[in-house]
Amino acid sequence: MRLPIVSIVGRPNVGKSTLFNRILKRRQAVVDPTSGVTRDRHDAIADWSGHSFILIDTGGLIFQSAEEMQRHITLQSELAIAQSDLVLFLVDAQTGIHPEDAAIAGLIRKSKIPGTDTPTPVVLAVNKIDETADEPNLYDFLGLGIPDPIGISARGGRLIGDLLDRLVAKIPPVQAEETESLHLAIVGRPTVGKSSLINQLLGEPRMIVSPIPGTTRDAIDTRLEFEGQPFTLIDTAGLRKPARVKEQIEYYTALRTVGAINRADVVCVLLDASQELSVQDFKIAESASEAGKGLVFAVNKWDLVEKDTNTSGTYVNDLHEAAKTFAWVPVVFISALTGQRAAKVLSVAAKVEAQRKRRISTNELRRTVLEDIKYKPPPAAKGKFVSINFVTQAEGIPPIFVFFSNYPQLVGETYIRFITNRLRDHFTFEGVPLRIILRPKDSEHG
Repeated sequence: MRLPIVSIVGRPNVGKSTLFNRILKRRQAVVDPTSGVTRDRHDAIADWSGHSFILIDTGGLIFQSAEEMQRHITLQSELAIAQSDLVLFLVDAQTGIHPEDAAIAGLIRKSKIPGTDTPTPVVLAVNKIDETADEPNLYDFLGLGIPDPIGISARGGRLIGDLLDRLVAKIPPVQAEETESLHLAIVGRPTVGKSSLINQLLGEPRMIVSPIPGTTRDAIDTRLEFEGQPFTLIDTAGLRKPARVKEQIEYYTALRTVGAINRADVVCVLLDASQELSVQDFKIAESASEAGKGLVFAVNKWDLVEKDTNTSGTYVNDLHEAAKTFAWVPVVFISALTGQRAAKVLSVAAKVEAQRKRRISTNELRRTVLEDIKYKPPPAAKGKFVSINFVTQAEGIPPIFVFFSNYPQLVGETYIRFITNRLRDHFTFEGVPLRIILRPKDSEHG
């Protein structure tokens, strides 16, 4: 069952992201006094008094703007209103009614609940009323034609509970379904096409697409279902080399991208076919691998490349030559602009996640990998004969394999790579980082 959608809308800098964070009880949206920090819509599941709903934070609405970026932001907010079951309209008590407030109120009055002719319900919240003495400012906003405004303080938390009571009273009490969603983070350098890819996967202009580097500043979660598998797509700010992250906002959003990788199950590293492979691309993949996430390389803008029968194979060979340690990562060739093979990112990610959760029985490991080790045992070290006598898979994701040796400290990195390659030869584990642990053998394990 679809959860009801509540969108927070209003002019720039009225406190929408602060309220979003306050309701969620965590710092999810980037908050900064700079106007226009929130550019895309982003959402999260909120709960109040047993009621669950999707809460959407939007960029500031400015209808008469000559700036292209602001027009994009306004379009995203208008789309959010059109898809909402309830609109939370936020205004600023310190500035009073602004002409843009009146224009926003007019837009809300024209909106309908999706799929119906029922007007979209609205709650008018007057922010920055920090104490009772400020409440007379509340009634100035009756001029917007929306009854029963409530005065709150998003920063201080004043009357947030009362506000949420009003919200859940106006939306159907739907409980969130217990479905396991695959969290897929789309990461890569700025302007590589991350938001364009998500727009193709969603089939709507959900993310702002612009050639301006740094257009996407927050890590954005969006839900969809593909071939029966629920996904949560995480669009992220373009990662830059640390030396180039100069603005405070870019610093925090770079950290947010790292957080997005940590929240993901599978990370899709988006590469640009029109540019040379970069060390930064592999640093991103390295971060994901170290965090134990599944990995997919998606080569975007493949439609711009002149091709022959060997073009894709040559690219894969060059990729593996540039990053030999990532030869186990599947490569998908796509065009986010045209949609060519874009959906394959989802199907490959689902296969990677299944491999990431795969378990191999101890008997299978003994028949395969342990036999390989018998034929090619670890080299002697420091005058000692080194042996490995037992292997098993431990609990955990990604797969963790524990090998028992008489001298585990003498098993070198080269031989650990040999073991890892044998595991992949026998069981594939495509797109999955493997963890190898060496332990001293005991009486139980040979």
